[in-house]
Formats: sequence, structure tokens, C-alpha cells
Amino acid sequence: MKPLTKRRIALGSLFFFLGLCFSSWAARIPDIQSKFELSEGQLGTLLLFLPVGSMLGLPIAGWSVHKYGSRRVILIGSIIYSMVLPLIGFSPQIWILVPILVLFGMLGNIMNISLNTQALDLEDQIGRSILASFHGLWSMAGFAGAGIGAAMIFLDLSPGIHYLVVTGISLIIISQAHSYIVKEKKDSEAGGLVLKKPDDLLLRVGVISFLGMMTEGCMFDWSGVYFKKVIQTDPSLVALGYVAFMGAMASGRFITDKIAAKYTKVAVIRFSGILIFIGLALGVIFPTIGIATFGFLLVGLGVASIIPLSYSIAGRSKLYSPSIALALVSTISFFGFLLGPPLIGFIADLFDLKTSFALIAINGLGIAFLATYRKQVFFPNQTAS
Repeated sequence: MKPLTKRRIALGSLFFFLGLCFSSWAARIPDIQSKFELSEGQLGTLLLFLPVGSMLGLPIAGWSVHKYGSRRVILIGSIIYSMVLPLIGFSPQIWILVPILVLFGMLGNIMNISLNTQALDLEDQIGRSILASFHGLWSMAGFAGAGIGAAMIFLDLSPGIHYLVVTGISLIIISQAHSYIVKEKKDSEAGGLVLKKPDDLLLRVGVISFLGMMTEGCMFDWSGVYFKKVIQTDPSLVALGYVAFMGAMASGRFITDKIAAKYTKVAVIRFSGILIFIGLALGVIFPTIGIATFGFLLVGLGVASIIPLSYSIAGRSKLYSPSIALALVSTISFFGFLLGPPLIGFIADLFDLKTSFALIAINGLGIAFLATYRKQVFFPNQTAS
């Protein structure tokens, strides 16, 4: 097996490990709510500490990857990240759980930036787009984590024991992959703990990512509610729209690279925005189970390419190192992920849920417009192909 192929498999397994840890945590949130007897409002407050940690991790990630290299950050960070997971399950008091969740969120984003930096370096060496396939593995890990979680709940095992099992799986993956993670090519761009002001390219890519992540966050949190309250489907089919969205997003990421190589990254982002708009418009205009499911599937296909292709474009900035560029884009896009779900609820309270989804559909048009208007922003650094 060729060295680059071995490295790609190893790196892909680490993306899978990262998704497995995150989805395993998410699978047991209801049990953690029951353990500490939290109301919905208290649980919502508790869950905010994870994105707080993620935001704190963004500038640290850009600085640490630039200073020490993605290899060292990945090898150290992956071990610590996997071992923090059981601490969540075994936390005896809520005041102990809170800082652990902040740390978990921080480490998760540091791993996200370092893995994507390593992937961009490998992409350069291979000479073609491969980043989306790694994100596809992260998405597939979500299904695996949900399946393992369901099995653990069926066996009546506590979240702590469940997370220990996942940590064991993770350490096996890390031990097999670590020797194939190499030091990436060093650039001369100065690093720093404080995030820099983005240039025109990164600002454009950041806004596209912002709109994509806002849509993704809304679909994660509200697709089931939409099927229940707007589609008014049978309770056993409430998750159908979410499954269609997630399945299409995961599978779409495995074909994004080939399509981008043929039609260019900017063209794929433009088409993805159109898919998002059409998919949500179908679900709003024709709120029947068949059409809405198909619409949500289109949204999943549209969302699939936005983040990996945006990261791939950002990582080739001539003004910033890949780690700093990724941290900048991640910071902008992450606000979209945080803002989207509560915005849906706020608009739904003022009007209704269909209106909320109709407004989110406009995100797709915004993405398509940004990938069309003044396209020369993408081309000076040769990032459009």
C-alpha cells in the first residue's frame, strides 16, 4: 500500500474517532438529564457550555497547530479527548460536569482544526480534493455512535460505562493511526493566539460557511419538530426527515470531492446553495410526508459540501497559515451553528414553524449568490478548482 494511501486511511480513522466520541456523548444526553434531574431549560443551559468550550478552543487551535504542528496536537489532543469522555459519564455533581463539558468542547474544536490542517496538507500532496470524504467519515461515525448508544441503553449500561467502551475503541484507533500522521509542510506565516481580521477571501468563505452551518444546526434540532407539528406525521415517522437529511449529508460528502474535481469547488458550492433552497422550499410549500422527506434529503445533499469545500478553499489562503485560516472560518461559521436553532424558535413564536423554515431557505440563495457574485475573489489564490 502506498504511503499516501496509508496516511489517508489513518487520518480518516481519526476523523471517524472524533465523530464517534461526539455522537456517543449526544446519544446519552437524556440519561444525563435524568441523572441530575434537570428541566428542559436547565438542560439547555448545561448544553451551552459545550459550544463555549468550542469557541475558547478556536484561537488556541490556530496558535497551537501553527506553533507545534498538527501532528503533535493530533497525537496529544486525541488521547486527552478520548479520556475526557468517561469523565462526563462519571461526573457525580453538576458543578463538576460543567468544566468537563467546557474542556470537551475545547478539545473537540482543537482536534477539528488540527485534523483539517493535516487533511489539507495531504490533499496538497495527493493533488486532488479529498477533504469532503474525511467529513463524510465523521458523519458516518454519527450513525455508529447512535447505534452503539442504543445498544448500551438496551443493555442498561450507564453513560460512564458506555463512554469507557468508546474510549477503549478510540485508543485502539489512535494507536493504529499515530505512526502515519506526519509533520505537515511548514509555512512562514506568523501565528498568534489572537485571531486576525479575515481578508476578502476568508470573509467570503466564512459567510458561506456561516449560512451553511446555520442551516445544518436548524436541521439537526428542528427537523423532527417540523415533521411532528407541521407535517403531522405518525409518531413512528417523526424522525424520517432527520434521517433523510443526515443520510444524504453523510453520503453526499463521499461524492463531493469527485464532483468538485470535475466542476470546481465554487461551482459545487453554488449548486449546493440552490439545493438547500429548493429542498426547504419544497418542505414549506408542500408539507406532505413524501415531498418534505425528499426536500430534506436535498437539503442534506446541499449542506454536505459547504463546510469541507469552504475549509479546503480557506486552507489555501496566501496570507494566512492553514491553521489560522481554518480557525478564522470556523469562528465565523460556528456563530451560524449557535444562532440558527434559537432563531428558528424565536421566529416560530412570532409567526409559525413554516415561516421559520422559509426564512432559512433563503440561506441557500445567499450561498449561491456569494459563490456567483465577484467570483474573482476566489481565483487569485487559485482556490476555485
